[in-house]
Amino acid sequence: MKEVLQLSFLTSASKAVHLQIQNPKQPVDPVAVNAAMDAIVGSDIFLFPTGRIIKKVAAKVNTSDTSILTLP
Repeated sequence: MKEVLQLSFLTSASKAVHLQIQNPKQPVDPVAVNAAMDAIVGSDIFLFPTGRIIKKVAAKVNTSDTSILTLP
């Protein structure tokens, strides 16, 4: 099973951007994620084509499972 922590932000051009973390430490701690997102917004270290990150929007864990089928 593959898990990805997706952090969503808003840029200065009012566009959504996402940062993805593969295989996050389990269990995912919402308080730590919130603090990390605040640090990302406050540090102003990311610049996207649509501007700088100005606001956190959401965080979610996406889980996917892949099964390979054997064909006859």
